[in-house]
Amino acid sequence: MFDYTKINSETWDLWAKDGCEWTLPITHEEYKKTNAENFIVYLTPCIPVPREWFGDLKGKKVLGLASGGGQQMPVLSKLGAECTVFDYSDRQLDAEKMIAEREGYGINIVKGDMSKLLPFEDESFDLIFHPVSNVYVENVYHIWNECYRILKKGGRLLSGLDNGISFLFDENDPLKVVNPLPFNPLKMPKERLDAMIANGDGVQFSHTLDEQIGGQLKAGFILKDLYEDRDREGGSEIGKYYPQYIATLAVK
Repeated sequence: MFDYTKINSETWDLWAKDGCEWTLPITHEEYKKTNAENFIVYLTPCIPVPREWFGDLKGKKVLGLASGGGQQMPVLSKLGAECTVFDYSDRQLDAEKMIAEREGYGINIVKGDMSKLLPFEDESFDLIFHPVSNVYVENVYHIWNECYRILKKGGRLLSGLDNGISFLFDENDPLKVVNPLPFNPLKMPKERLDAMIANGDGVQFSHTLDEQIGGQLKAGFILKDLYEDRDREGGSEIGKYYPQYIATLAVK
């Protein structure tokens, strides 16, 4: 059976080995100067998450869902949260362990595939931090249902979402429309899927707003706030013309 999530895990391991910017952990200097008045974390590439989205983190149980790499969890730990990080990449989890040991805080590190049932009890967390990553999973409704299950009543879900527009275009001609949406490589001719994997892109999916926003609402969440964002400089050409990402705050 074709295990696309394992391919994505291995892809992220390679990206981390090569020093992709989304795998570079926080420095000691950045960690040391972090406090409740100046902290910065990202759900999407450019715009920092509003600090009011978090509330008071002291003593709160926080899950970083597909959030390995030592970028966000060290900051939230510094602010007093009891953090668990869940990711499918060994190298991304190794970075979390390295930063925690360097800075002297505790973190629960769990390797797993978010396309499966999450290995946590009902109502385990006060907050879930889920940066742009569900492009690597075919069924996002499952993710929202699991998030709702493991959040406490009144708990917060902070999500970074790809709106899918970048998947319209030709990889070699970034403003030429070639793909209908939603984009699902598992329904493509095998040679196209093989080429995507051989190119080092992993197996990525676009998702509709019905899935991304509607899926949260169907799971039972109340949407409280959102904003749009774009790639950083040097990213996809389409970002010059239209935002590709949405960050959402939802409450159980």
